[in-house]
Amino acid sequence: MKAVKQVTWKEELTARTQKIETLIREYLPKETGLQKTIFEASNYSICAGGKRLRPMLMGETYRLFGGQGKEIRPFMAAIEMIHTSSLVHDDLPCMDNDQYRRGKKTTWVAFGYDMAVLAGDALLTYAFETAAKAFADTEYPERVGRAMGILAHKTGIYGMIGGQTVDVEMTEKPMTQEQLDFVYRLKTGALLEASMMIGAVLAGADDASVTVVERAASRIGMAFQIQDDILDLTSTTEVLGKPVGSDEKNQKTTYVTLHGLEQSRQDVEAFSREAMEQLKSLPGENEFLFQLVQMLITREK
Repeated sequence: MKAVKQVTWKEELTARTQKIETLIREYLPKETGLQKTIFEASNYSICAGGKRLRPMLMGETYRLFGGQGKEIRPFMAAIEMIHTSSLVHDDLPCMDNDQYRRGKKTTWVAFGYDMAVLAGDALLTYAFETAAKAFADTEYPERVGRAMGILAHKTGIYGMIGGQTVDVEMTEKPMTQEQLDFVYRLKTGALLEASMMIGAVLAGADDASVTVVERAASRIGMAFQIQDDILDLTSTTEVLGKPVGSDEKNQKTTYVTLHGLEQSRQDVEAFSREAMEQLKSLPGENEFLFQLVQMLITREK
């Protein structure tokens, strides 16, 4: 009898990432028509690679609560479009002025400043057009409506864009811990919160569980961003696929600036523990999700 190969967690992660990659591409616009340059720039940006963490967290949270439908698919594509739109704008000369992202030329370098601005705008808008397609794929339109509200709230002026505003205003200025926490909670944490909350809502989780998911995602966001600060200081461009030392170059206050490397590493572990405790208090079980969260926080790139 032929032995059945045991699939490792890393192999499973690769397989799921590839499935998400295929899913995202299904929702991208065709590169035709007089405005095809914006399609090319948008698709270049989102097809540049990446871990696809936000759609993966969304899908795994959906499964944690027993979700089995198709309505999750357009939301998974939409959250990656929104994340990519923020990266396109972050890389602009007026922001971080980065030339490379994920080992490739950034969108503004490849297509020009003007088209990069439009590509970021296009991805953000097209994300909501994409998410709205979930209404045709569900028996629970009220869940989709609620998920659309979460997506807008966590993306906009009370979420990601609100955090980016303070981040830009405080460039080359010292930040307090309160200001830094605000930026991290909104700029990074809000999209992670949206990802996991939407997964829970679309699967029919009750309000109490959605609140727990939001708290867990908030802790994950803090740990993720602090780890990002650590890697910006300790890693290399070859490993990360983007320039290191950009925080120092742009004179940005980071968690490491305020607390040092050792304390930052300890706090990553503390936030990680809190997140795992919250997730494990929920009904249902998804061991892949738990391992994914652990990987996000302890990653080296």
